Amino acid sequence: MVYLSLGTNIGDKEANLNAAIKEIDRQIGNVKAQSAFIVTKPWGFESENDFLNACVEVETILKPMELLDRCQAIERSLGRMQKSKTVVNPDGTTTHFYHDRVIDIDILIYDDLVIQTPRLTIPHPLMHKRRFVLEPLAQIAYNLNIPGTTISAGEMLKALDAEV
Repeated sequence: MVYLSLGTNIGDKEANLNAAIKEIDRQIGNVKAQSAFIVTKPWGFESENDFLNACVEVETILKPMELLDRCQAIERSLGRMQKSKTVVNPDGTTTHFYHDRVIDIDILIYDDLVIQTPRLTIPHPLMHKRRFVLEPLAQIAYNLNIPGTTISAGEMLKALDAEV
């Protein structure tokens, strides 16, 4: 089982998410659960375009890197040409550069795997900071423990709420 986060903030946002979910079901595996679509403000960059976000639970036979390649191929097929960029600064910190997008598909969780490679980190390394990820994830997997932790998606959302 994999959990994917989807987001869009340009074009027909509802159609973008529905098209992505249809392609995920066709190319990745059976979509077992889908959250509601939620409207959120941009995170990590300035834009006048709000996002529409969702999460899906998918049963797949793809290996993690195959899954990443397929997610990126779906993004490209739906019109995404530019990926977000992460730069490592001289002091070792990282800076993320985000932009408006037709569709973004992020791998949040893949079974109970913990993976850290230059191309792919699972669980998603920033999910604990992102309400637009945790709120829809908690809708479909509230009690799911985040791999590498003893914290569920619902508990992670509550912890984020407590910080605000």
